[in-house]
Amino acid sequence: MIEIHVCPICNGKNLVPFLSCEDHSVSHETFSLIKCPTCELLITTPRPLTNELNKYYASPAYTSHISQAKTIIDKLYLTARTHTLKWKSKLVQKNTASAEHQIFDFGCGTGEFLKSMKLMGWQTVGMEPSPFARQQSDDAISANIKASMDEVINLNRTFDAITLWHVLEHVEHLNETIQKLKNLLAQNGTIFIAVPNHISKDAKHYREHWAGYDVPRHLWHFGITSMKLLASRHDLTIAKILPMRLDAYYISLLSEKYKSNSFSVTGITNAIFTALRSNYAARKNMEYSSLIYVLKK
Repeated sequence: MIEIHVCPICNGKNLVPFLSCEDHSVSHETFSLIKCPTCELLITTPRPLTNELNKYYASPAYTSHISQAKTIIDKLYLTARTHTLKWKSKLVQKNTASAEHQIFDFGCGTGEFLKSMKLMGWQTVGMEPSPFARQQSDDAISANIKASMDEVINLNRTFDAITLWHVLEHVEHLNETIQKLKNLLAQNGTIFIAVPNHISKDAKHYREHWAGYDVPRHLWHFGITSMKLLASRHDLTIAKILPMRLDAYYISLLSEKYKSNSFSVTGITNAIFTALRSNYAARKNMEYSSLIYVLKK
């Protein structure tokens, strides 16, 4: 196991215990979260060694790599994904200044978002370390999905848009990754980073059962303060912060399942009302369950 003693964003060393959470998806082991009081980053520590992390993704229950629905959660996820793919594609198109239309999706999973962008006329490159996810990708984009960041760097290209859809929280080397992505960004390019928000009302409601923690796969847990400081550390500017309102419903449904170890009508009802309350409260402070940060050089 690896222990983290220094905050990678603000270099704070006064890290304090925050929560203990169960890995509900794969191992059912318990992992601890600690908090940096300065920037509000939460850190999963101790955490599995790099060469041990893969086994925590090796489960049909790990939803982000699925292409066919087998459970109610899978069905809800894929239904929401179909809707959000169109929304995200339009969002990228609207917030990208360059007409070159070259996009890099970091942690692209099965490549569904890249396929959507390709249909809109974009030149696409993806990076996905999971062999299983790459094997599930469509033939139309699979040739342009690389297994590592080094392969992408070796293309000697820059990109008008770089996207990380719920990926940054999985990245082991946080600052090194942000710097590499910045180097791949065209001068007028845009980076889109979507991450869960542990300051949200639903996160505070579910606490250790909140599905957004997803330990140990999520190594870092961000809020607006920590993301602003991370961007500043790399001389990037946050141009916009946008809500992902649907995430509150999906995360609340999973959280209710984790809380009671099953689905019930009561649990589904509770999840819907929790998500509604979370989204309503966030209208005043932008603390939605998940947020998209739009970054510029």
